[in-house]
Amino acid sequence: MFVQGGREGGATILHADLDAFYASVEQRDDPALRGRPVLVGGGVVLACSYEAKRAGVRTAMNGRQARTLCPDAVVVPARMEAYSAASKDVFAIFRDTTPLVEGISIDEAFLEVGGLARLVGTPRDIAARLRGRVLAEVGLPITVGVARTKFLAKVASGVAKPDGLLVVDPDREREFLHPLRVERLWGVGAVTAAKLHGMGIHTVADVADLGEPALVSLLGPAAGHQLHALATFSDPRRVTPGVRRRSIGSQRALGNRRRSPEELDTILAGIVDRLARRLRDGGRTCRTVVLRLRFGDFTRVTRSHTLRTATDRTAPIDAAARELLTEAMSMILDRGITLIGLSLANLDRDGREQLELPLDSRDEPTTALAGAEVERSPAALDQALDAIHSRFGSAAVGRATQLGRDPGISVPVLPEHE
Repeated sequence: MFVQGGREGGATILHADLDAFYASVEQRDDPALRGRPVLVGGGVVLACSYEAKRAGVRTAMNGRQARTLCPDAVVVPARMEAYSAASKDVFAIFRDTTPLVEGISIDEAFLEVGGLARLVGTPRDIAARLRGRVLAEVGLPITVGVARTKFLAKVASGVAKPDGLLVVDPDREREFLHPLRVERLWGVGAVTAAKLHGMGIHTVADVADLGEPALVSLLGPAAGHQLHALATFSDPRRVTPGVRRRSIGSQRALGNRRRSPEELDTILAGIVDRLARRLRDGGRTCRTVVLRLRFGDFTRVTRSHTLRTATDRTAPIDAAARELLTEAMSMILDRGITLIGLSLANLDRDGREQLELPLDSRDEPTTALAGAEVERSPAALDQALDAIHSRFGSAAVGRATQLGRDPGISVPVLPEHE
């Protein structure tokens, strides 16, 4: 456990992040896995325990490579229903701690606790009690970073992992942040880090010393301004509860194996089915379908199509996604593919869309199912399948094309979207 901090002052933002979430749920539910290296997912590692991480295993790594690095690892299948249930339990504790909770993924959230000092104690006290409750009531370890800004709180939780609590006092922000490597800054991935390293910039202090004009010249206006602001402790964003996302999405890492068009179509169809069901469960509609691909040379491409009318139905979303995939297939066959993702954007509340004639085939594709009743009520199939999935589970019924194939796993973004 990592604990640090002195005077807290304005450090009232908590970033709470469950440790190795999927793997921790598996170890919680199966005592035989505790203390052992655990890999969730076979072909591609969806998550791994800290015992496996110490052997060099990382999320999204090819399963064969992971087992080579950690031959003693125990591989378990993903159980998304169990992870979603655990997430809901943890978020209930968050909201019982403070009404100001901003969820950012299934296993992490920001909490603002500045107004609770007279009622329940300092932010450090609140963070410590929250960690104790999550462990006692849900059975999971959680790390909490406490700071004046969202960015610093998230960095603090990352430094304190696993199973830690780290408070960054306002008068010690420079001491905490500047020695860290540039990769700790939001927006610094492998490409940006390589550019910075090429100029002898390795720490956050180096970024701050370089100055904003030089950063803008090197990285462009958006990235340059952002990195300078973060390196100089400027992050005005507040914790904003109740913000409804404007998009939902899912992606699947595919490893380095060549994939046939039929296999990619099956994987994409599985993602579409689950995202469309999440739309309907949340009472939302979408207008834009976005396909995201990462090729074998690690370059990326994004393709999108905006539907004529907003919808929550599987068929038009599926038709748009498949056409986007078809348009990109020549690049995939030429360069290989290591990741496929889909996002549904321009979300709105169900029932607010304006009805129009189906003039676009991707908006209203002709059904391949026989029967006039299905033709007259294209939403009937979606409703029937939703009812079956709700009662018997997501694996109860699926597409015939998915028989004998791995359709992949859709990872929820936030528990309220499940």
